[in-house]
Amino acid sequence: MCAIHQPNLFPRLSTLAKLYAADRWIVLDDVQFTRRDYQHRARLADRDEPARQQWLTLPTHLPQGRPTLISQARLVDPQRSRKTVQLLVRQYYSRSPHWQAVSDVLDQVLDTLDTSDRVADIARTSTTALLTVLGWPGDVLASSEIPTRPGRSERLADLAEAIGSTHYLCGTGGLRYLDADPFDAYGIPVLPFYTPTNGPLWLRARRVSSLWALGLTGPGELAKELAARREAHSLRVRA
Repeated sequence: MCAIHQPNLFPRLSTLAKLYAADRWIVLDDVQFTRRDYQHRARLADRDEPARQQWLTLPTHLPQGRPTLISQARLVDPQRSRKTVQLLVRQYYSRSPHWQAVSDVLDQVLDTLDTSDRVADIARTSTTALLTVLGWPGDVLASSEIPTRPGRSERLADLAEAIGSTHYLCGTGGLRYLDADPFDAYGIPVLPFYTPTNGPLWLRARRVSSLWALGLTGPGELAKELAARREAHSLRVRA
């Protein structure tokens, strides 16, 4: 089962849960960068007062202007971005009893900021670091390394087929525009992923970075929540 999603900086819990439920994540890095999306920014929420929120934004240069692909976007000032990431993540979560787990994620992102100015690299690292600290057993690939047709749904179907997927896990947002015909042609069922709406963790799942959930519950409890969602979708596949 595969999920295909753009690289997001410290992704929201709704995004992280979808990726955790998949066996493979194809990083969609060869589509147009969108400034109002989450490739270069994340909304941090205070652990104890989640209504207190702040954008963490990495100033980004688009070498090709508006048509710039995510893989082509560059940080304006990598060292300044590094300081901003370190400062804000520490400010919001260093007092958490689960700071060590958050710090493990942060350190991997800071290391990447020391070696790369590519926004896609920073965002991808922030997501894979979160998945790793939660014990996700899956694999990560890049769409830019896989030949596809240009159509939106055709591209996604080609990516899923190229890695031998048996199912394509699609969020409810993607379902609004997805054409299932290219998937049907490959014999790959499209499986909707539904983000939970009950429980304190999930009330903010579509709005704030999953760093908040990690700092609130710790990696063990958060992994259990995500594993339950993964199992629920696996049961649908087996049915």
